[in-house]
Amino acid sequence: MEERYIASVDLGSSKIALTVAKVSGDDIQVLFYREKPSQGIRNSAVFNPQKAGVPIREVIAEAEEELKIKILQVVVGLPRCDVRQESNCAKVTRSNPDESITVEEVEALKSIAREQYPLRDPEREQIYGAIAQSYSEDENFQLIENDIIGVISESFEGNFKLFIGRRSSVRTIDKVFNDLEIAVSRKYFTPGSIAKAVLTEDEMENGVALVDLGGGATSVSIYKGKILRHYACIPFGGKVITSDIRSECSITETLAENLKMAFGACQPDRLQNLGEKILQIEGDVEGYKQIPVYFLSEIITARCREIIDALLYEIERSGFADSLRSGIVITGGGAALGNLSSMVKDMSGYTVRTGMPRPLFSASGCPGVFNTSATTSIGMLLEAKADGVSSCIDAPVSEAPEAGPEYEEEPVAEEVQAVEEAPEQAVETPSALFSDEEVPKVEVKPESVRKPKKEHKLKVRWETIKNSIGETISNFYDKVNSDSDE
Repeated sequence: MEERYIASVDLGSSKIALTVAKVSGDDIQVLFYREKPSQGIRNSAVFNPQKAGVPIREVIAEAEEELKIKILQVVVGLPRCDVRQESNCAKVTRSNPDESITVEEVEALKSIAREQYPLRDPEREQIYGAIAQSYSEDENFQLIENDIIGVISESFEGNFKLFIGRRSSVRTIDKVFNDLEIAVSRKYFTPGSIAKAVLTEDEMENGVALVDLGGGATSVSIYKGKILRHYACIPFGGKVITSDIRSECSITETLAENLKMAFGACQPDRLQNLGEKILQIEGDVEGYKQIPVYFLSEIITARCREIIDALLYEIERSGFADSLRSGIVITGGGAALGNLSSMVKDMSGYTVRTGMPRPLFSASGCPGVFNTSATTSIGMLLEAKADGVSSCIDAPVSEAPEAGPEYEEEPVAEEVQAVEEAPEQAVETPSALFSDEEVPKVEVKPESVRKPKKEHKLKVRWETIKNSIGETISNFYDKVNSDSDE
């Protein structure tokens, strides 16, 4: 059985994580996992490619030295901030209506929905991913992907949710790895990758909110019926907690981060004996500085409360607040804070658990690979394995895309024709959420007028939260902006 190596790089605002695994059939063995403090990355996007490349070069060199391999290509994640979601639908009339609908036809329909969507500014925007919400054919409606495959029909259409981000953020990623002379074999929109690593099928079926608390961004992904239904991201995370500790305790940012990781916890009244401890820190000028753990917890709790309020606001805005039978799953580096899960449970009323990588792989001698901070890197590795990504030790090969399924052409509306003639509408970078196959021009029907979604209310303390949420988020952005000015 042929073996291949896969390398995934998580470009985080606080840390860079590299995972290298050996794949043989269905077996995945993680051989290397390491984290490095990141540089040149803000709110999950690279803003300084030169600085961002320094820790990446270091960690890749360490992996090559330890594993005795040469890494020539990697998979990476796309930014999570500044991503908006839009809806689009696409329809095809099949040239072979007596044959069953195939997987290739469904993938081609996803590409049509992506390529024919009229971006506001094609020079600055790019579609990061496309998720099918439902399919319909001549006689049946509201079908999922597994149901539409195999159906015999003259035509079929799909309703999709598109996730659109900045094109410049993709170019800076390419710049980083071009300078390192390493190819990027795939770029992933990471909410789907994290779900693959953390969530169970039952959770995604019954309804769950997946919260990824990173260093510079905190995202919430709503799953229902095993489909990503809603995505939102707020541009702050664990780094603002570190910043508060630094300013309130008058210490360096590095020391503040270390204190947060070693003694950080929410809800000071639940610390028991730990809350009575006092940390004594040696200073260069002022001698020893004393920081009570209880006071440290009060700082962390105040900031976490505001982050949780913002997340609950996004859950309510999604329209699925009353459909989350599996509650909330918290992952990412910030999920390691003590008592965070119980605080979210107290504030929301949902069941809450901490999401760590599920044991879908084997690993030995790789400390940290099963921590919450590793979920993004592990998730991309799992997706790359499923997608059949080439071995990272092989030189990248440029191949012409295969032709997609043939369809009968139908008259296309004027506005759609205009979109087809617009330059650079197609996505330059492949994604796990859709294929790169060439497809012919087909009719793309505009999204039908939808009825307003029914409003939902959180059953626990939402009335008090929503009255102050506007002020809370406003204070957050003011704080983030003032920190950036400093």
